[in-house]
Amino acid sequence: MNNFYFIILFSFMGTILSTQRAVGEIHFKKKEIFIGKHKISAELAENAEQHAQGLMYRKELKEGTGMLFIFSDEQQRTFWMKNTFIPLSIGYINAQKKLIDIQDMVPVKSEMEQSPPVYPSAGPAKFALEVPRGWFHKKKVKLGDLLSYK
Repeated sequence: MNNFYFIILFSFMGTILSTQRAVGEIHFKKKEIFIGKHKISAELAENAEQHAQGLMYRKELKEGTGMLFIFSDEQQRTFWMKNTFIPLSIGYINAQKKLIDIQDMVPVKSEMEQSPPVYPSAGPAKFALEVPRGWFHKKKVKLGDLLSYK
C-alpha cells in the first residue's frame, strides 16, 4: 500500500477511535431544571472532564433538552464550539442563579476547524446552559429569569 494512503487511512481511523472513546466514556447525570417557568431535561456537566466534552460530536439536541454546566466558582466564562456540529444557544447564569447573558452559537462544519468563534459571558457566571439554538427566544426567556433545580 502506498505510504500516502496508509497515513491517510491511519489518521482517519485514529480520528474515529478517539471520537468514539471521547463520547462513549463520559457519562452525565440528568435532572429536570427550570429557567423561569420553562422546564428542561438537562444533562449536568459538573467536573472538568465533563466541561471539556460538553455536547461535542452530538448529531442532535432535542427540543426541551440541554446541558447545564455547573462550576465551583463564579467568574468570566468563555465557551466555544470545537467539534460541536449542532446549532446552540447559551445562557450564562450567575451565582444567584439569575440569567445574565444569552448568545446564539454557530456550529463548526468540520473537526478540522481549529479556531471556532468564542462566546464570552457578559459578566461573572457560575452556570452555563446550552440548549437548541433559538430556545430562549422561542420560550420568551429573558435576562433576569432564575434557574432552579433540586
